[in-house]
Parts: sequence; C-alpha cells; structure tokens
Amino acid sequence: MKLDFIDLGKLSISKANMRYAKKAPDVSDILPTIRARGVLVPLIVRPNCAEGAFEIVAGARRYTAAKLVADERGDAAGDPLPCAILDEEDDAAAIEASLIENIARLAPDDVTRWETFAKLVREGREVADLSATFGIPETGVKRILALGNLLPRVRELYRREEVDAATVRHLTLASKSQQKTWLALFDDPDAYCPTGHQLKAWLFGGASIKVDHALFDVEASGLAVVADLFGEDRYFADADAFWKEQEAVIAARKEDYLDAGWPDVVIVPRGEYFSSWEHRKAPKRKGGRVYIYVRESGEVDFFEGYVTAKEAKRLDAGEAIATGPKPPRAEVSGTMQTYIDLHRHAAVRAALVHHPKVALRLMVAHAIVGSHLWNVRIEPQTARNDAVRESVELCKGESDFDQHRRAVLALLGFSAEEPTVTGGNGDEFGLVELFLRLLDLPDRAVMDVITVVIGETLASGSAAVEAAGLEIGVGMAQYWQADDAFFECLRDREVLSALVDEVAGEEVAAANGQEKAKTLKQIVRDHLDGANGRPKVEAWVPKWMAFPPAAYTARGGVGTVAAHARVQAARADQQPEPTAAREAA
Repeated sequence: MKLDFIDLGKLSISKANMRYAKKAPDVSDILPTIRARGVLVPLIVRPNCAEGAFEIVAGARRYTAAKLVADERGDAAGDPLPCAILDEEDDAAAIEASLIENIARLAPDDVTRWETFAKLVREGREVADLSATFGIPETGVKRILALGNLLPRVRELYRREEVDAATVRHLTLASKSQQKTWLALFDDPDAYCPTGHQLKAWLFGGASIKVDHALFDVEASGLAVVADLFGEDRYFADADAFWKEQEAVIAARKEDYLDAGWPDVVIVPRGEYFSSWEHRKAPKRKGGRVYIYVRESGEVDFFEGYVTAKEAKRLDAGEAIATGPKPPRAEVSGTMQTYIDLHRHAAVRAALVHHPKVALRLMVAHAIVGSHLWNVRIEPQTARNDAVRESVELCKGESDFDQHRRAVLALLGFSAEEPTVTGGNGDEFGLVELFLRLLDLPDRAVMDVITVVIGETLASGSAAVEAAGLEIGVGMAQYWQADDAFFECLRDREVLSALVDEVAGEEVAAANGQEKAKTLKQIVRDHLDGANGRPKVEAWVPKWMAFPPAAYTARGGVGTVAAHARVQAARADQQPEPTAAREAA
C-alpha cells in the first residue's frame, strides 16, 4: 500500500465499497468540515481497468462531499484527494477495508469531545471555527464546552455512563459546593441521591420555574436567574419573587379582559385543574367567560370564551346564561393606574432630592423593614403601554431627577452615562474603593448621594411614595401636565363626566352627560389648553395624582387612594393614647 494524491476526475466508487449505490450517499454531516478543511483522512482506493483511473474501496462519502464542494466553487477539477492505494487484484482486502472503516467509526462520547474542543480553544480556535469544522451547531459546541464547568469526577462518571445525560445537564445548574454535596450522596449507599428531574427539584428546593414562563419583563424585574451552563434553560432563583411578579400581571390581564367587555374572568388557582373537556366554547355575547389557568410550573394559559358543560346545554336549548350582576369595574384601568403610579413616583423622587432628611429616614426604614426592591435593586419603571412609557421618560420629574443623578455620578467619579447610581455587581474591591471615596466627601455631598439612591430604589405605586409625598407636600402641577397618553388611558364615562364637571363646571357636565367619551375628553382638553373658546384651567391635576389623592366615584378605593388609606392608618396607629385610656391601662 502506498499514499498519493489523486485527481477527482480519476476516481469512481467501487462496487466493493460498502456504500456503493445508484443514489448518492448523505454527506450533510461531513460537508461543513470538508468545505472548511478539505479531505484530511485518505480514501482507500485500488487501480481500475482504465489507465490511470482508480476505484474507491472506502471513502465514498468523502469523495461525494469533495465533488459537491468543487461544484460549489465552480472548479470542475477540484483539489486532488489523499489516497491509500491497495493492490489491484485483492478484492477481499478491499471489502475488509470498507467494512472496517465504516463499522469502526463510533461517535466519541461528550467528555472526549470536550477534551478535544478544549485543546483547540486553547490553541486559539473560536466556537464558530469548531462549528464549521465539525459540522456541529454553535449551541452544540457551547453545550460540550460547558462540561468544563463540572467537577472532574462528575465528568468521569458521565464518561463511564454511570450518570445519564439528564442528570449531568441539571448538575450544570449547581454550584461547585452543590456538586460536592451531590457526589457525597452518590457515594453513600444508604443515602438518597437525586437524579434526572428529581435532581432539578433538589437544587431548587422543589420549585424550579423556567424564565420562559414569565409574563413580565424578566430583565427589568431584576429577579435573580440561574442559567443552565449549556445555555438552553434559565430558571428563577426565588420562586416566591417570581409568583409576586407573575400574579401582578395576571391580575392586570384580568382587568384588561373585563375592560374589553368579557362578562367574567375566572383565575384557576395553582394546584387546581382546568378541564377543557368539561367546558364548551361560547362567544362573549352569550356569556362566554375567560379562564386563566395557572400551573404550578409557572405556565399560564388563557382560555377565552368558555362556559361549563351544564351552561352549554342551556345555551343549546335557547336559554340565556344567568351570569349574575357584573362585578363593578374599577374606576381606574390597569394602564391608567400604571400611568398614575409612575408619574407620582417620578414627582416624589424628584422632590426628594431637595429633602435629604426625609430621604435618609426613608432609606433607613427600607434597610430595616425591607421591600421587594431593597436587595438593593432599582425601580425598573416598566409599563406595557409604549405611550405611557414615553410619557414618563419625557416628564419634568424624570428630567429633574436625571440632572441630580448625573451630578452624583460625577461626585463619585463614575461616568455620567451610567444608567444608575445604584445596582453594582457586588465586587468587594469596588465596594472598598467607593467607601473610601465617600469618607472623603462632606456630609452635604453624602446626603446628595442618598437622595438619588433612595429615589432609584423607591417602589412605584407603593405606600412609601404616598407617605413621602405627603410629608414633603409634593405639588404635582409642578411636575405634570395632561398629555396624549393620559387621555388615551381614560375609558370610564362616569369618570370623564366627573372630570368635565371639575374643569368646566356642573352645567357643562350636565349638558354633555349623554355625549360620547371622545367629546368629553375634548372638552377637558379644550379647558386645559384654553382652546375653542373655553376658559383655560391652570395647574389642573386629577384627584388620583394629587397628594393626598381622592376618588371620583364609589369604585375608586384602589391604587393611590388605597395607598393613602394605608398611610393614614399607620399615622393613626402612631398617635399617643388619650390620658384617660393610659391611666385606665
């Protein structure tokens, strides 16, 4: 046997080749490698009857792939292929060579692949290079390289097939200390060692919720996430924090459905099951309701337009469904409540920068009692509605606060383009540097820092905003004026009539009591702008946004009004008991 390079045109597939057939073999798995690196392993050939020609005993797929690459490049001749040339007449040797090459080509295990890939990475190869060379998707390359983050013994157990792939995948979610604990359980014959999906429950304390199931903006929420080292799955580190965010969105979706005219919305509690076969489809006008099915896994399904099987029979008989009195719709829609909360939040934190004593005490209260933002995380100021988000971003409160934020960033030696003062990465050296910097600053400057930090970590829509705004005496007219987003959020005709009464007077409101919402909104706009012959109303603020807030209807005891009630109740609890009551005690 000798080695030589032979032109493509002089090669053909031998009938002794294991892969000889009229149909070309599938080469999709090796084509990327040959396209990137060419044929590296010699074909086994022997001389053909034709002068100078050779037939391929083993390597038909490499030959086919090389021809395809040559056609792609428009090069009919192609590159010569490396070949090992057998004796011309030895048919048995040819068959053996073909069989041995094909049946011995066992795929390497994942750990062996990792060892090879790791060596190539150390030699300077990128993930994209490995993907092109070996014909593996980049996600597959990353999955293999991720095995390097496991303890060596875990990898060895996987190589020897003592641990299955599902268990290894879940172990990539574990810290090194968790892996060591798991290995101790694995080695103890009397201990229970979780594997597969039981391992995932063990790692997460029985509650593993995928990030994919979140209805809210995960990045903006600031919730801690644990990522699968293979890069394919992410889970919430704190299931309770997830459910708090998820249930808030579910409640908002329910309000949206009711606003859209659905007669009823049923939230199926976690742990209970929604049986679709026990319900029938029914339109909204015939009493069809919305079922929101909440699973323990965090997944949420929305079933629109369903009634029970019993109700469906009544519908078939021509009877109407007795839905009972429609639950009173909240005075303020979910979108309007977000609008109100964010604008009031912006105004309070802008005003706080001028009241460091209040900010300091508020900050201390947060540090002692805590809140869902005090990890420390910044208030994300999220809104599902683009118009609301843009309105808040451009308001005066945000502009004023941003000016002070930039001044504090400069004071601390940070870039003025940093998005926030708060929310570092927990680096200990950076913490010491900042502490030393603060030691050099006078008290007045440190108080300025505190006002911005508490402003960034003050939860929108909370009673804390209400309490601080009341203490400072925030005048919302200084920070807010009605804009398009505000009017787009207004839907309730009873509320609109009350607004007309407030800005235009009782007679105008009575005269336009039967007008459409669009007309009522225009009347309010005209008075605020002093347009279309209507007298201009200066510094108007709706009752919900004022400090203290108030409602326009009997349905308005939610949102800011409810927050104010909590503040008032807290103030009442702090009042000293009457002298007689103390003496009696």
